[in-house]
Amino acid sequence: MTTTVGLVCKDGIVLATDHRATMGHLISDTDTKKVYQIDDFIGMTIAGSVGDAQKLVKILSIESHLYKIQREESITIKGATNLLANILNNNRLNPYSIQFIIGGMDKNGIHLYSLDALGGYLERKDFTSTGSGSPMAYSILESEYHADITLEKAIDLAIQAISIAQKRDSASGNGFEVVIINKDGYRKV
Repeated sequence: MTTTVGLVCKDGIVLATDHRATMGHLISDTDTKKVYQIDDFIGMTIAGSVGDAQKLVKILSIESHLYKIQREESITIKGATNLLANILNNNRLNPYSIQFIIGGMDKNGIHLYSLDALGGYLERKDFTSTGSGSPMAYSILESEYHADITLEKAIDLAIQAISIAQKRDSASGNGFEVVIINKDGYRKV
């Protein structure tokens, strides 16, 4: 598994992940990409089976691009979330072993969603975390997050949450990646 976090700020979204990939007790990779750009203002984190997640990231990215070509506007965050939820739900008899966080900005505002392997999703107005390190990440997120957090403070909090998880969760580690999505678009920090 892994640790991923997403936070809603006054002026955008922060997504963060660790870099470790494991196969059981084996650390199979120490520089795994777990946060992806889906559209100019949409990002997504993955936790779970890397192959399944990468396939679904590719499908969602392509579908978002096709949406933009056909409608001459970007897909909304909820639209992208619904699309992924439908794909996951259609495979509920043979579910993918994954969790996602999707967040960003669109014409309807700032949005953050967490999705489970069966296509269930919840919109979060504050923060969320997925993966095996999420209980540790939640401990710091619940104690330090506040509704008017700035983007800069949210970046620091996301790094703290990933760092705490890396200290206690053997499936999380090897640094972190942080991205922000604000009025200027998707940007790696």
